[in-house]
Amino acid sequence: MKTMAEELFKEFREHSVSEFFRKNAAMLGYTGKIRSLTTIVHEGVTNSIDAAEETGVLPKISVMIKRVNDEPEHFRIVVEDNASGIPREYIPNVFGKMLAGTKLHRYMQSRGQQGIGVSGSVMFGQITSGKPATVTTSTGKGEIVRADVMIDVDRNEGKILNEEKFKGKWQGTRVEIEAKGVSYMRSRYGPFNYLRMTAISNPHVHITFVEPDGTLTVFENATDKVPERPKPMPLHPWGIMSDDLLILAKHTKGRNVVNFLSAELSRVSKRKAEEVCKLADVPPNKKPSQLTWEEAERIVSAFKQVKLYAPPTSGLRPIGAADIESGMRQILNPEFVYAINRPPKVYRGGLPFIVEVGVAYGGSAGKMTEGKGENEEGETGMELIRFANRAPLIFDQGGCAITTAMRSIDWRRYGVDSATAPLTLFVNVASAYVPYTSAGKQSIADEPEVLDEVRTAIMEAARELRRFLYRKIKTKERQERAGVFEKYLPIIAQKAARLAGVKEPDIKPLLKKVAGVENGEEEN
Repeated sequence: MKTMAEELFKEFREHSVSEFFRKNAAMLGYTGKIRSLTTIVHEGVTNSIDAAEETGVLPKISVMIKRVNDEPEHFRIVVEDNASGIPREYIPNVFGKMLAGTKLHRYMQSRGQQGIGVSGSVMFGQITSGKPATVTTSTGKGEIVRADVMIDVDRNEGKILNEEKFKGKWQGTRVEIEAKGVSYMRSRYGPFNYLRMTAISNPHVHITFVEPDGTLTVFENATDKVPERPKPMPLHPWGIMSDDLLILAKHTKGRNVVNFLSAELSRVSKRKAEEVCKLADVPPNKKPSQLTWEEAERIVSAFKQVKLYAPPTSGLRPIGAADIESGMRQILNPEFVYAINRPPKVYRGGLPFIVEVGVAYGGSAGKMTEGKGENEEGETGMELIRFANRAPLIFDQGGCAITTAMRSIDWRRYGVDSATAPLTLFVNVASAYVPYTSAGKQSIADEPEVLDEVRTAIMEAARELRRFLYRKIKTKERQERAGVFEKYLPIIAQKAARLAGVKEPDIKPLLKKVAGVENGEEEN
């Protein structure tokens, strides 16, 4: 007779990654009709921009959303780029295998990180419409491949159902995904706003968008400069953990601990490595593979006691203050814009990150709230637009470190009423591995180092905004005073001349002089 445990474990079996995410699609961002559609666009666009930048070409992305058979919740989403294309043998893995890709194992900045995104989109289309994704791609060798791809969920493998090859000079990739149970709206959570935000944070990207009703929108690129390709970089000792150190020790080519630390970690010279070994009481000639957990902990603690240079940024490609300002001017046409790029910092795990912040005031800045009546205009208010590695984060705003940092600031100190100000706050976190809260990649975890750095950066930008608003108030006051003089000085001059019995003086030069002083032209 079988025991209870034996009966229970009769159902025990392994599950593939694809099977897990098929049952938990919400973890990838496929929850809600609008969000699901935007997530498909997001995954396709981020992959396309990454691929174009790594190829070194100015990204040109085309996005088209078509209604299928006039059904209200049935769409075909098409994303096309001008990047490197994909070799035929990699098509099944790129679009049909989860946790497979070129990014997860490299410590360098990219919009995609996990090797789940586009294959997750293929799977979502597959389980909602029953149709494969159609991939058309060419690496520029004169041959174009078109293939229908589906995922074998049980094996986490891509399957090519149909394939054809033909000649052509085109280079790039075009992905078509059919999905049901999704909805298109021009809301802050829809594809249009996602692409608008992408254009702001990627001023070098040219985006063409065709909506289901045929409306064409072109987001022109504001710069012709392609960001320099990031380079893989080692971890930095600040923020590294014992487990990270032991994993590196297993795979290092260093023959002793000193060589290991100086070779595998950034900003660590042999002299610094020897100093750390001495502080940690670890033999410098010991084999890295023989390090114990306790010794690794002592080494991690010792690194906190030695002076090191800040982490390198060779693997990071922040947008840059000038390009942030260009992007915000291009899309928002603001009255005032200012951006900053903070020095690199490190968070848990030894991974460097950079925070960038921009503020735009006036023009089309700020978010619009709907009016109460048909003819009543909405009011403006502060708009927070969040980015990670230049990719927009438009969902899960409440649980994001950027939102937490923004809400912790007393905006009244900076002359801003956050409920009504026509203000757009732009925040980008650039890192080799962004600490997202979920596989959906829409919210950044409240890592203390990240949270503090975002808050500091926002306050630094807000101080410049305060100076602008102060000057604006002073200018308005001067103009009002000048208006008073212009109105009453001629009357005073006329009446004074009559009382004195003299000819009325010409006061135009005096009015011009007063106006000049009030406008700051003759002030020291």
